[in-house]
Amino acid sequence: MLNNPVWAALSGPQAGYAEAAGDAARYQPDISPFCAVSDPADPAAWRDLATLTDYALLTGPALAPPPGWVEDVRLQGVQMVGTAMTAADDPEAVPLTEHDVPEMLDLVARAQPGPFRKRTIDLGRYLGIRSRDGRLISMAGERFRMPGWTEVSAVCTDPEFRGQGLGARLTLAVAAGILARGELPFLHTVHDNDTAIRLYERLGFEHSTDVVFTSFRYTG
Repeated sequence: MLNNPVWAALSGPQAGYAEAAGDAARYQPDISPFCAVSDPADPAAWRDLATLTDYALLTGPALAPPPGWVEDVRLQGVQMVGTAMTAADDPEAVPLTEHDVPEMLDLVARAQPGPFRKRTIDLGRYLGIRSRDGRLISMAGERFRMPGWTEVSAVCTDPEFRGQGLGARLTLAVAAGILARGELPFLHTVHDNDTAIRLYERLGFEHSTDVVFTSFRYTG
């Protein structure tokens, strides 16, 4: 399941956010750019994906599409799991709602945590910390959700406020909500972000597998 998290999410708990065709699915475009096929080694699944989109962002341990799909951008990453971690709520963390989306998008533009769109917040619980003057300066939330697992995502802090542990606090707070549901948290980060990897290890996450984030164009 963790080897193909987007498919597990879109064919399971998050099917309501999917556009699907046969053995392929993608999130509705204003939610997330991620797509998935049930079996990356199955050419038929990629043909199904071509009926949904001609530009696809996928993640998994290995991705080798059949002819007709051309690799555009590849980014090496790691998947980490919190199978034995403990977490805690944070008294300064406030729930974020659709009314906060403009501020969230502005923070994402400054902090660059990865893909985040105007309806990404629909996927789960998002928490934020605000500065004394009310600005949203840090946030984290839930993205891919599958049976027994939920991904911690969009962990980011305004560059002006980094180094204060805000991202760590929110990661733990989001993970606490996941654990309280009887699920386990996991997350992804790029493979050369040593600072983030060390932080997540200190929080109790462990390396699960190496992954790639790859975008492909369908040329027919």
